Amino acid sequence: MTRHLLLAGVIAGPSYLIVGFGQAFLRDGFDVRRHALSQLSQGDYGWIQVVNFLITAVLVMAGAVGVRRALRGQRGGAWGPLLLLVYGLGLFGAGVFPADPGNGFPPGSETQAMTMSTAGLLHFVCGGLGFYALVGVCFVFARRFMATGERSVAVYSMLSGVLFFGSFAAIASGPPSPAVMLMFYGAVTWIWIWHSTVLWRFRRTISA
Repeated sequence: MTRHLLLAGVIAGPSYLIVGFGQAFLRDGFDVRRHALSQLSQGDYGWIQVVNFLITAVLVMAGAVGVRRALRGQRGGAWGPLLLLVYGLGLFGAGVFPADPGNGFPPGSETQAMTMSTAGLLHFVCGGLGFYALVGVCFVFARRFMATGERSVAVYSMLSGVLFFGSFAAIASGPPSPAVMLMFYGAVTWIWIWHSTVLWRFRRTISA
Protein backbone atom coordinates (compact mmCIF):
# COMPACT_ATOMS: atom_id res chain seq x y z
CA MET A 1 0.00 0.00 0.00
CA THR A 2 2.81 2.42 0.85
CA ARG A 3 4.44 1.84 -2.53
CA HIS A 4 1.13 2.47 -4.30
CA LEU A 5 0.57 5.70 -2.36
CA LEU A 6 4.05 6.91 -3.22
CA LEU A 7 3.49 6.03 -6.87
CA ALA A 8 0.35 8.20 -6.82
CA GLY A 9 2.53 11.08 -5.64
CA VAL A 10 5.12 10.37 -8.33
CA ILE A 11 2.60 10.64 -11.18
CA ALA A 12 0.93 13.78 -9.80
CA GLY A 13 3.41 16.17 -11.42
CA PRO A 14 3.68 14.58 -14.87
CA SER A 15 -0.10 14.27 -15.19
CA TYR A 16 -0.63 17.90 -14.13
CA LEU A 17 1.99 19.21 -16.55
CA ILE A 18 0.76 17.12 -19.49
CA VAL A 19 -2.85 18.24 -19.06
CA GLY A 20 -1.89 21.84 -18.26
CA PHE A 21 0.59 22.39 -21.07
CA GLY A 22 -1.64 20.50 -23.48
CA GLN A 23 -4.37 23.05 -22.87
CA ALA A 24 -1.91 25.94 -22.93
CA PHE A 25 -0.99 25.18 -26.53
CA LEU A 26 -4.45 24.16 -27.72
CA ARG A 27 -6.84 26.70 -26.24
CA ASP A 28 -7.54 29.84 -28.25
CA GLY A 29 -6.12 33.05 -26.84
CA PHE A 30 -3.86 31.49 -24.24
CA ASP A 31 -0.28 32.75 -24.18
CA VAL A 32 2.27 31.35 -21.74
CA ARG A 33 4.05 34.71 -21.77
CA ARG A 34 0.96 36.45 -20.36
CA HIS A 35 -1.28 33.87 -18.70
CA ALA A 36 -0.82 31.49 -15.77
CA LEU A 37 -1.98 27.88 -16.03
CA SER A 38 -4.52 28.66 -13.32
CA GLN A 39 -6.44 30.86 -15.75
CA LEU A 40 -7.24 27.78 -17.82
CA SER A 41 -10.00 27.22 -15.24
CA GLN A 42 -11.96 29.94 -17.04
CA GLY A 43 -13.91 29.67 -20.29
CA ASP A 44 -15.93 26.92 -21.93
CA TYR A 45 -13.29 24.27 -21.26
CA GLY A 46 -12.31 25.56 -17.83
CA TRP A 47 -13.67 22.43 -16.19
CA ILE A 48 -10.69 20.49 -17.58
CA GLN A 49 -8.22 22.51 -15.54
CA VAL A 50 -10.48 22.40 -12.49
CA VAL A 51 -10.52 18.60 -12.68
CA ASN A 52 -6.76 18.67 -13.28
CA PHE A 53 -6.27 20.60 -10.04
CA LEU A 54 -8.54 18.30 -8.04
CA ILE A 55 -7.06 15.04 -9.31
CA THR A 56 -3.51 16.32 -8.83
CA ALA A 57 -4.41 17.38 -5.28
CA VAL A 58 -5.70 13.90 -4.44
CA LEU A 59 -2.55 12.31 -5.89
CA VAL A 60 -0.29 14.67 -3.91
CA MET A 61 -2.17 13.94 -0.68
CA ALA A 62 -1.96 10.20 -1.34
CA GLY A 63 1.77 10.64 -1.84
CA ALA A 64 1.96 12.53 1.45
CA VAL A 65 0.37 9.59 3.25
CA GLY A 66 2.86 7.29 1.52
CA VAL A 67 5.79 9.43 2.69
CA ARG A 68 4.42 9.38 6.23
CA ARG A 69 4.22 5.59 6.18
CA ALA A 70 7.68 5.26 4.62
CA LEU A 71 9.45 7.69 6.96
CA ARG A 72 7.60 7.09 10.20
CA GLY A 73 10.01 7.57 13.10
CA GLN A 74 12.76 8.90 10.82
CA ARG A 75 14.16 12.39 10.22
CA GLY A 76 11.67 14.37 8.15
CA GLY A 77 8.96 11.78 8.73
CA ALA A 78 6.63 14.24 10.48
CA TRP A 79 7.04 17.68 8.90
CA GLY A 80 7.69 16.42 5.37
CA PRO A 81 4.36 14.57 4.96
CA LEU A 82 2.47 17.29 6.83
CA LEU A 83 3.72 20.03 4.50
CA LEU A 84 3.02 17.84 1.47
CA LEU A 85 -0.53 17.40 2.75
CA VAL A 86 -0.88 21.18 3.05
CA TYR A 87 0.38 21.51 -0.52
CA GLY A 88 -2.24 19.03 -1.69
CA LEU A 89 -4.96 20.90 0.18
CA GLY A 90 -3.76 24.13 -1.44
CA LEU A 91 -4.09 22.55 -4.88
CA PHE A 92 -7.56 21.32 -4.01
CA GLY A 93 -8.59 24.82 -2.92
CA ALA A 94 -7.09 26.26 -6.12
CA GLY A 95 -9.38 23.94 -8.06
CA VAL A 96 -12.50 24.73 -6.04
CA PHE A 97 -11.88 28.49 -6.29
CA PRO A 98 -10.90 29.32 -9.90
CA ALA A 99 -8.51 32.12 -10.78
CA ASP A 100 -9.96 35.29 -12.24
CA PRO A 101 -9.87 35.89 -16.00
CA GLY A 102 -7.49 38.59 -17.17
CA ASN A 103 -5.03 39.80 -19.79
CA GLY A 104 -7.53 38.93 -22.48
CA PHE A 105 -8.10 35.32 -21.47
CA PRO A 106 -10.59 33.87 -22.03
CA PRO A 107 -11.03 35.82 -25.27
CA GLY A 108 -13.31 38.76 -24.65
CA SER A 109 -12.35 39.28 -21.01
CA GLU A 110 -10.88 42.54 -19.76
CA THR A 111 -7.20 43.14 -20.31
CA GLN A 112 -6.77 43.86 -16.62
CA ALA A 113 -9.54 43.32 -14.05
CA MET A 114 -10.10 46.29 -11.75
CA THR A 115 -10.86 44.19 -8.67
CA MET A 116 -10.21 40.60 -7.59
CA SER A 117 -13.24 38.42 -7.04
CA THR A 118 -13.73 36.45 -3.83
CA ALA A 119 -13.02 33.20 -5.69
CA GLY A 120 -9.91 34.75 -7.25
CA LEU A 121 -8.67 35.90 -3.85
CA LEU A 122 -9.25 32.47 -2.30
CA HIS A 123 -7.48 30.87 -5.26
CA PHE A 124 -4.45 33.08 -4.64
CA VAL A 125 -4.49 32.35 -0.90
CA CYS A 126 -4.81 28.58 -1.38
CA GLY A 127 -2.13 28.55 -4.05
CA GLY A 128 0.20 30.70 -1.95
CA LEU A 129 -0.17 28.54 1.16
CA GLY A 130 0.38 25.42 -0.93
CA PHE A 131 3.45 26.84 -2.65
CA TYR A 132 5.06 27.96 0.61
CA ALA A 133 4.37 24.53 2.10
CA LEU A 134 6.10 22.94 -0.89
CA VAL A 135 9.11 25.20 -0.39
CA GLY A 136 9.18 24.06 3.23
CA VAL A 137 9.14 20.42 2.11
CA CYS A 138 12.24 21.08 -0.01
CA PHE A 139 14.20 22.24 3.03
CA VAL A 140 12.87 19.50 5.32
CA PHE A 141 14.01 16.82 2.89
CA ALA A 142 17.27 18.66 2.16
CA ARG A 143 18.07 18.38 5.87
CA ARG A 144 17.13 14.70 5.86
CA PHE A 145 19.27 13.88 2.83
CA MET A 146 22.21 15.79 4.26
CA ALA A 147 21.96 13.79 7.48
CA THR A 148 21.83 10.49 5.59
CA GLY A 149 24.88 11.40 3.52
CA GLU A 150 22.98 11.91 0.25
CA ARG A 151 24.58 15.28 -0.40
CA SER A 152 23.74 15.60 -4.08
CA VAL A 153 20.02 15.08 -3.42
CA ALA A 154 20.24 17.45 -0.45
CA VAL A 155 21.71 20.20 -2.63
CA TYR A 156 19.11 19.47 -5.32
CA SER A 157 16.33 19.83 -2.74
CA MET A 158 17.73 23.03 -1.28
CA LEU A 159 18.25 24.57 -4.72
CA SER A 160 14.70 23.59 -5.71
CA GLY A 161 13.26 25.37 -2.67
CA VAL A 162 15.27 28.54 -3.28
CA LEU A 163 14.45 28.72 -6.99
CA PHE A 164 10.75 28.05 -6.52
CA PHE A 165 10.44 30.55 -3.69
CA GLY A 166 12.17 33.22 -5.77
CA SER A 167 10.05 32.62 -8.85
CA PHE A 168 6.79 32.65 -6.90
CA ALA A 169 7.79 35.82 -5.05
CA ALA A 170 8.56 37.48 -8.40
CA ILE A 171 5.22 36.58 -9.97
CA ALA A 172 3.26 37.50 -6.84
CA SER A 173 4.88 40.94 -6.50
CA GLY A 174 2.83 42.50 -9.30
CA PRO A 175 1.89 42.18 -12.98
CA PRO A 176 4.64 39.90 -14.30
CA SER A 177 6.68 40.56 -17.41
CA PRO A 178 6.89 37.83 -20.08
CA ALA A 179 10.35 36.91 -18.77
CA VAL A 180 9.07 36.48 -15.21
CA MET A 181 6.09 34.47 -16.42
CA LEU A 182 8.30 32.11 -18.42
CA MET A 183 10.66 31.81 -15.45
CA PHE A 184 7.72 30.76 -13.29
CA TYR A 185 6.67 28.12 -15.83
CA GLY A 186 10.20 26.78 -15.69
CA ALA A 187 10.15 26.77 -11.88
CA VAL A 188 6.82 24.91 -11.79
CA THR A 189 8.20 22.27 -14.13
CA TRP A 190 11.40 22.02 -12.08
CA ILE A 191 9.59 21.62 -8.74
CA TRP A 192 7.28 18.93 -10.09
CA ILE A 193 10.30 16.99 -11.37
CA TRP A 194 11.87 17.33 -7.92
CA HIS A 195 8.67 16.15 -6.24
CA SER A 196 8.45 13.04 -8.44
CA THR A 197 12.17 12.31 -8.06
CA VAL A 198 12.11 12.43 -4.26
CA LEU A 199 8.96 10.33 -3.88
CA TRP A 200 10.32 7.79 -6.36
CA ARG A 201 13.50 7.65 -4.29
CA PHE A 202 11.50 6.86 -1.16
CA ARG A 203 9.57 4.20 -3.09
CA ARG A 204 12.80 2.55 -4.27
CA THR A 205 14.07 2.49 -0.69
CA ILE A 206 10.98 0.53 0.35
CA SER A 207 11.37 -1.81 -2.62
CA ALA A 208 14.96 -2.49 -1.62
